[in-house]
Amino acid sequence: MRADVYLWAVRLFKTRAVAAEALRDGRVSVGGTLIKASKELKVGEVFILRRTGYQQHFEVLGLPRTRVGAPLVAGLLRDVTPPDELERRELWEFAQRASAGYGGLGRPTKKDRRDLSDFME
Repeated sequence: MRADVYLWAVRLFKTRAVAAEALRDGRVSVGGTLIKASKELKVGEVFILRRTGYQQHFEVLGLPRTRVGAPLVAGLLRDVTPPDELERRELWEFAQRASAGYGGLGRPTKKDRRDLSDFME
């Protein structure tokens, strides 16, 4: 099965075009070599998906005919990410939450600004 179709079918990417773009950008590799969208993935292969700040390792367990529902993904794909990469992912996610600034709640209200002003005085 083509790599772009597989990545889309097992719900690692929302659309096939986004999966193909990730392959084109060199974010997916098999055996240490970058792959193209037309690469045929086989059962038993382990591929590495580079995300921002960490990597995920997956083993191909099965090849679906088309996109499958979320409960069926577990039978087609196994996460074999090493513990050090899992720790790196947790640290990256923590840093993202910490750098969200105002807590991700949007613009401060007038009361929030007054409270902040009173606190700074």
